[in-house]
Amino acid sequence: MPERLQKLLAQAGYGSRRACEEFITAGRVRVNGQVAILGQKADPSVDKVTLDGRSLSAPEKLTYIALYKPRNVISSVEDEVGRKTVRDLIPETGHLYPVGRLDWDSEGLVLMTNDGNLTNKLTHPRYGHQKEYKVLVARRPEAEQIETWRRGVVLEEGYKTAPANVFVESGAGKGAWLRITMGEGRKRQIREIGKALGLPVVRIVRVRIGTLRLGTLKPGDWRYLTANEIAELKGEKSVGKETPNPARKPHRENRFKRKAALDKKASRPSSSKK
Repeated sequence: MPERLQKLLAQAGYGSRRACEEFITAGRVRVNGQVAILGQKADPSVDKVTLDGRSLSAPEKLTYIALYKPRNVISSVEDEVGRKTVRDLIPETGHLYPVGRLDWDSEGLVLMTNDGNLTNKLTHPRYGHQKEYKVLVARRPEAEQIETWRRGVVLEEGYKTAPANVFVESGAGKGAWLRITMGEGRKRQIREIGKALGLPVVRIVRVRIGTLRLGTLKPGDWRYLTANEIAELKGEKSVGKETPNPARKPHRENRFKRKAALDKKASRPSSSKK
């Protein structure tokens, strides 16, 4: 059955439909040897569809992973200057792309998946999925600053941010931790708002994307989503109560380093006196 090319690419694990549309407009997709155009359809059972000269693979098994992105890691699958990416933190095969990107110097929850339909749903503005952050600012905010943030702030380029839910969660020395829930996510928006209000942002930790929460993950940790979490993200009915699964413990980024250190220690000769 013919399907739009961006849908076929997304089902094969090449990212969201919007990202796959960019592959088509860039001339990277061909159907039966001819450069494809946006809006074109193809039937993978009879048509040969290629991306960058490689035949489209069969749809992958859908994978959903919650990752705690540390600071100084790129929210991408590759980086042209060789910096560490979120994909480097997950030693699993197949295509995985980040949903809900974070700046280089921000940290927290990132969803990694090859489900292009869910990616589109979580990132397209019309669906209005909220994201929640814990934000450390260098100064104790005044009530008027918080109220202005809630109403929306006009940034340097003249863009006014959408209303957000903002409140002070706790003090932190001369600064404070804020809890911010927002439905939009322009690049470096939280830092730019803090700058405009005279509240320099020290740290940003994303703790929620839609219904998915960071939970107890630590920087560099990741885990597979439960069936209920996946259903909730998709807006479907939950599958019922799930029993805890010991295999779902978070994967630690440095677990191999710890094992190597223990092996090295065990191999050292005894230093006890005779």
